[in-house]
Amino acid sequence: MTIEDLIGTYNIISSNQDENSNTYKGTLSLTLDENNRIVAKWLINNEQEQFGTGFFKNNILAINFNYTGDDNTIYKGVAVYSCLSKNILDGFWSEKYGNPLFLGEERCFRIQEQPELIN
Repeated sequence: MTIEDLIGTYNIISSNQDENSNTYKGTLSLTLDENNRIVAKWLINNEQEQFGTGFFKNNILAINFNYTGDDNTIYKGVAVYSCLSKNILDGFWSEKYGNPLFLGEERCFRIQEQPELIN
């Protein structure tokens, strides 16, 4: 698998970094920058945007991410995905201020583009 194979948009199903493992859904969009590094953008529960940059090697994708919380604090963390295929990413993540006893989890499923219908 190459880094180019990962480019696209994924539906995500995740759990938070806490003892209750509260779940959430969203999307993850992956693109490449001019240096062939991953640029990531998450949209969580259709309201919270998170941004990141990362790299890919040996079917492992690592992304440093950040977002601004409701309290206007910038939160940072890292997400690591095992790329099971170009359509399925299985990962875990941790934030600097998250509960250090737990990891968040995230599974990503590529959104397949629909072919255009011709009249």
